[in-house]
Amino acid sequence: LAHNSATKDILAELKANASIIRIAHFASAVFAAWAPRLFAYYLTALNILLSNDLSLVRNFASSVWAAIAFNLGPWTVTWRHRDTLNIPFGWCCITALGRFDYRKGGHLVLWDFGLIIEFPPGATVLIPSAIVEHSNTCISPDEVRYSLTQYSAGGLFRWVEQGLQMQKVQLESLDEDGLKSIKEASRKRWTDGLSYFSTLDELATTA
Repeated sequence: LAHNSATKDILAELKANASIIRIAHFASAVFAAWAPRLFAYYLTALNILLSNDLSLVRNFASSVWAAIAFNLGPWTVTWRHRDTLNIPFGWCCITALGRFDYRKGGHLVLWDFGLIIEFPPGATVLIPSAIVEHSNTCISPDEVRYSLTQYSAGGLFRWVEQGLQMQKVQLESLDEDGLKSIKEASRKRWTDGLSYFSTLDELATTA
Protein backbone atom coordinates (compact mmCIF):
# COMPACT_ATOMS: atom_id res chain seq x y z
CA LEU A 1 0.00 0.00 0.00
CA ALA A 2 1.23 3.50 -0.79
CA HIS A 3 -0.25 6.99 -0.52
CA ASN A 4 0.02 9.49 -3.34
CA SER A 5 2.09 12.62 -2.77
CA ALA A 6 -0.90 14.84 -1.92
CA THR A 7 -2.17 12.39 0.70
CA LYS A 8 1.33 12.03 2.14
CA ASP A 9 1.56 15.79 2.59
CA ILE A 10 -1.82 15.94 4.35
CA LEU A 11 -0.91 13.04 6.65
CA ALA A 12 2.46 14.57 7.49
CA GLU A 13 0.77 17.85 8.44
CA LEU A 14 -1.81 16.06 10.59
CA LYS A 15 0.80 13.95 12.38
CA ALA A 16 2.89 17.06 13.09
CA ASN A 17 -0.06 18.92 14.64
CA ALA A 18 0.61 19.48 18.35
CA SER A 19 -2.99 18.79 19.38
CA ILE A 20 -3.12 15.50 17.49
CA ILE A 21 0.22 14.45 19.00
CA ARG A 22 -1.16 15.12 22.48
CA ILE A 23 -4.30 13.09 21.72
CA ALA A 24 -2.22 10.17 20.41
CA HIS A 25 0.15 10.19 23.38
CA PHE A 26 -2.70 10.55 25.89
CA ALA A 27 -4.51 7.53 24.45
CA SER A 28 -1.36 5.43 24.65
CA ALA A 29 -0.84 6.45 28.28
CA VAL A 30 -4.44 5.46 29.08
CA PHE A 31 -3.81 2.09 27.43
CA ALA A 32 -0.70 1.57 29.60
CA ALA A 33 -2.63 2.50 32.76
CA TRP A 34 -5.67 0.26 32.20
CA ALA A 35 -4.12 -2.74 30.43
CA PRO A 36 -0.40 -2.75 31.29
CA ARG A 37 0.29 -6.32 30.14
CA LEU A 38 -1.53 -5.82 26.85
CA PHE A 39 0.27 -2.50 26.36
CA ALA A 40 3.62 -4.27 26.89
CA TYR A 41 2.61 -6.92 24.32
CA TYR A 42 1.87 -4.19 21.76
CA LEU A 43 5.07 -2.30 22.56
CA THR A 44 7.24 -5.40 22.26
CA ALA A 45 5.76 -6.28 18.86
CA LEU A 46 6.11 -2.72 17.58
CA ASN A 47 9.74 -2.47 18.68
CA ILE A 48 10.58 -5.78 16.98
CA LEU A 49 8.99 -4.59 13.74
CA LEU A 50 10.80 -1.24 13.84
CA SER A 51 14.19 -2.72 14.68
CA ASN A 52 14.00 -5.25 11.84
CA ASP A 53 12.83 -2.87 9.10
CA LEU A 54 14.43 0.56 9.18
CA SER A 55 12.03 1.81 6.50
CA LEU A 56 9.23 1.74 9.09
CA VAL A 57 8.53 4.94 11.03
CA ARG A 58 6.38 5.38 14.12
CA ASN A 59 3.43 7.69 13.65
CA PHE A 60 4.01 9.24 17.09
CA ALA A 61 7.02 8.99 19.39
CA SER A 62 5.01 7.87 22.42
CA SER A 63 2.14 5.91 20.90
CA VAL A 64 2.15 2.13 21.00
CA TRP A 65 -0.16 1.59 18.01
CA ALA A 66 1.23 0.91 14.56
CA ALA A 67 -1.48 2.71 12.57
CA ILE A 68 -3.84 5.66 12.71
CA ALA A 69 -6.94 6.45 10.65
CA PHE A 70 -7.99 10.08 10.23
CA ASN A 71 -11.72 10.06 9.50
CA LEU A 72 -12.31 13.59 8.28
CA GLY A 73 -16.05 13.49 7.75
CA PRO A 74 -17.47 16.02 7.89
CA TRP A 75 -20.19 13.62 9.17
CA THR A 76 -18.10 10.68 10.34
CA VAL A 77 -20.37 7.87 11.51
CA THR A 78 -19.61 4.14 11.43
CA TRP A 79 -22.07 1.40 10.60
CA ARG A 80 -22.52 -1.61 12.87
CA HIS A 81 -19.34 -3.69 12.51
CA ARG A 82 -16.40 -5.53 14.05
CA ASP A 83 -12.81 -4.82 13.03
CA THR A 84 -12.08 -8.46 12.26
CA LEU A 85 -8.58 -7.85 10.92
CA ASN A 86 -7.43 -6.61 14.33
CA ILE A 87 -6.12 -9.03 16.95
CA PRO A 88 -9.14 -10.45 18.84
CA PHE A 89 -7.99 -9.49 22.35
CA GLY A 90 -6.41 -6.23 21.24
CA TRP A 91 -7.68 -2.74 21.94
CA CYS A 92 -8.11 0.08 19.46
CA CYS A 93 -8.44 3.71 20.44
CA ILE A 94 -11.16 6.04 19.12
CA THR A 95 -11.20 9.80 19.71
CA ALA A 96 -14.23 11.86 18.69
CA LEU A 97 -13.73 15.39 17.37
CA GLY A 98 -15.90 18.08 15.81
CA ARG A 99 -18.89 20.24 16.72
CA PHE A 100 -22.06 18.31 17.52
CA ASP A 101 -24.56 17.88 20.34
CA TYR A 102 -23.34 14.63 21.90
CA ARG A 103 -26.62 14.28 23.83
CA LYS A 104 -28.56 13.94 20.57
CA GLY A 105 -26.10 12.16 18.27
CA GLY A 106 -22.67 10.67 17.76
CA HIS A 107 -23.24 8.10 20.52
CA LEU A 108 -21.05 5.00 20.70
CA VAL A 109 -23.18 1.85 20.47
CA LEU A 110 -21.75 -1.41 21.86
CA TRP A 111 -24.24 -3.93 20.49
CA ASP A 112 -23.06 -7.02 22.37
CA PHE A 113 -23.59 -5.26 25.70
CA GLY A 114 -26.76 -3.37 24.82
CA LEU A 115 -25.06 -0.06 25.62
CA ILE A 116 -25.50 3.38 24.03
CA ILE A 117 -22.85 5.75 25.37
CA GLU A 118 -22.62 9.52 25.02
CA PHE A 119 -19.40 10.22 23.12
CA PRO A 120 -18.69 13.98 23.14
CA PRO A 121 -16.05 15.78 21.05
CA GLY A 122 -12.64 15.35 22.64
CA ALA A 123 -13.53 12.06 24.36
CA THR A 124 -11.40 8.95 23.88
CA VAL A 125 -12.48 5.32 24.26
CA LEU A 126 -10.53 2.07 24.02
CA ILE A 127 -12.39 -1.10 23.01
CA PRO A 128 -11.56 -4.62 21.77
CA SER A 129 -12.96 -3.69 18.37
CA ALA A 130 -12.35 -7.06 16.72
CA ILE A 131 -14.82 -8.89 18.97
CA VAL A 132 -17.19 -6.16 20.20
CA GLU A 133 -19.70 -5.06 17.57
CA HIS A 134 -19.89 -1.26 17.54
CA SER A 135 -21.23 1.73 15.63
CA ASN A 136 -22.18 5.39 16.03
CA THR A 137 -25.52 7.16 15.93
CA CYS A 138 -26.07 9.89 13.34
CA ILE A 139 -25.55 13.60 13.88
CA SER A 140 -27.56 16.52 12.48
CA PRO A 141 -26.84 17.71 8.91
CA ASP A 142 -25.56 21.07 10.19
CA GLU A 143 -23.09 19.43 12.60
CA VAL A 144 -19.54 18.20 12.08
CA ARG A 145 -17.93 15.04 13.45
CA TYR A 146 -14.45 13.62 12.86
CA SER A 147 -12.63 10.75 14.52
CA LEU A 148 -9.09 9.51 15.06
CA THR A 149 -8.61 5.76 15.39
CA GLN A 150 -5.34 4.18 16.47
CA TYR A 151 -4.90 0.43 16.04
CA SER A 152 -2.48 -2.37 15.19
CA ALA A 153 -3.57 -4.97 12.65
CA GLY A 154 -3.58 -8.58 13.77
CA GLY A 155 -1.31 -9.53 10.88
CA LEU A 156 1.54 -7.55 12.45
CA PHE A 157 1.45 -9.69 15.59
CA ARG A 158 1.29 -12.88 13.53
CA TRP A 159 4.30 -11.71 11.53
CA VAL A 160 6.27 -11.16 14.73
CA GLU A 161 5.19 -14.48 16.29
CA GLN A 162 6.12 -16.32 13.08
CA GLY A 163 9.67 -15.01 13.28
CA LEU A 164 9.17 -12.21 10.74
CA GLN A 165 8.28 -14.64 7.97
CA MET A 166 5.25 -16.02 6.17
CA GLN A 167 3.39 -18.78 7.98
CA LYS A 168 4.09 -21.21 5.14
CA VAL A 169 7.84 -20.61 5.48
CA GLN A 170 7.68 -20.98 9.25
CA LEU A 171 5.77 -24.27 9.11
CA GLU A 172 8.09 -25.73 6.48
CA SER A 173 11.06 -25.03 8.74
CA LEU A 174 9.66 -26.89 11.77
CA ASP A 175 10.09 -30.51 12.80
CA GLU A 176 7.28 -32.60 14.28
CA ASP A 177 7.79 -31.23 17.80
CA GLY A 178 7.79 -27.68 16.48
CA LEU A 179 4.51 -28.25 14.62
CA LYS A 180 2.95 -29.68 17.79
CA SER A 181 4.02 -26.57 19.69
CA ILE A 182 2.39 -24.35 17.07
CA LYS A 183 -0.88 -26.30 17.29
CA GLU A 184 -0.84 -26.15 21.08
CA ALA A 185 -0.23 -22.39 20.99
CA SER A 186 -3.20 -22.00 18.63
CA ARG A 187 -5.47 -23.91 21.02
CA LYS A 188 -4.40 -21.67 23.90
CA ARG A 189 -4.67 -18.40 22.00
CA TRP A 190 -7.95 -17.29 23.61
CA THR A 191 -6.82 -18.00 27.17
CA ASP A 192 -3.46 -16.41 26.48
CA GLY A 193 -5.24 -13.36 25.09
CA LEU A 194 -7.44 -13.02 28.17
CA SER A 195 -4.37 -13.20 30.39
CA TYR A 196 -3.27 -9.82 29.05
CA PHE A 197 -6.34 -8.14 30.58
CA SER A 198 -6.18 -6.64 34.08
CA THR A 199 -8.85 -6.66 36.80
CA LEU A 200 -9.87 -3.55 38.73
CA ASP A 201 -8.51 -5.07 41.94
CA GLU A 202 -5.21 -5.72 40.25
CA LEU A 203 -4.99 -2.17 38.93
CA ALA A 204 -5.91 -0.75 42.34
CA THR A 205 -3.00 -2.53 44.02
CA THR A 206 -0.51 -1.19 41.49
CA ALA A 207 -1.82 2.40 41.36
